[in-house]
Amino acid sequence: MTSDVGGSRYRVAMSAAPASDPGPYEVIHLGGETAAIVPLADLRMLQAVRRHAPAELLEEAEIETTLAAYREWVAAGRPGAVSHEEAMAELLGEQ
Repeated sequence: MTSDVGGSRYRVAMSAAPASDPGPYEVIHLGGETAAIVPLADLRMLQAVRRHAPAELLEEAEIETTLAAYREWVAAGRPGAVSHEEAMAELLGEQ
């Protein structure tokens, strides 16, 4: 998925890649979380895009990210699977 983000001053092309493809970044694991080491310039660009992106585009990106994480979890055999109630509480931000 590729989207144009920006207004009259800014025009940034964003593309979403599956979470399993971190691109040229090194992937590390910290405290049960997976993270990517990215150049500071890339981080600053992402922060700028987030500041200027319309709410609808940010919502679509969050949905796509959640779905990619779910697919990875299923592909990994659902490690640490939780009950439906626990999952819904986490997804709805109640934990």
